[in-house]
Amino acid sequence: MPIETAPGLEAGILLASILFCLGLAGLMMRRNIIFMLMCVEICTNAAALMFVVAGAHWGNADGQVMFVFVVTLAAAEVAIALALVLQFYHRKHTVDIDQLNELRG
Repeated sequence: MPIETAPGLEAGILLASILFCLGLAGLMMRRNIIFMLMCVEICTNAAALMFVVAGAHWGNADGQVMFVFVVTLAAAEVAIALALVLQFYHRKHTVDIDQLNELRG
């Protein structure tokens, strides 16, 4: 009889769902680019958590491997996005997403 140390699949799914919904709500409500990037990170962390929970439930290491890939992707995303935010702030002196439409042309 295996001893279960994890809180369970349902609790992990619930936590990942709550985190994803909070990140999505923050992404849709805020107009600050930096806050929006943080919300995208919350969403990617929720997806990574779901990989780990599923891997732990099925008893293999695939979830942890996918977690490493998601963290690597998130690091690359943050580096590129923050470089774009710095360029945007340098040109417009604001991080309001509504000002981004003025860069068309």
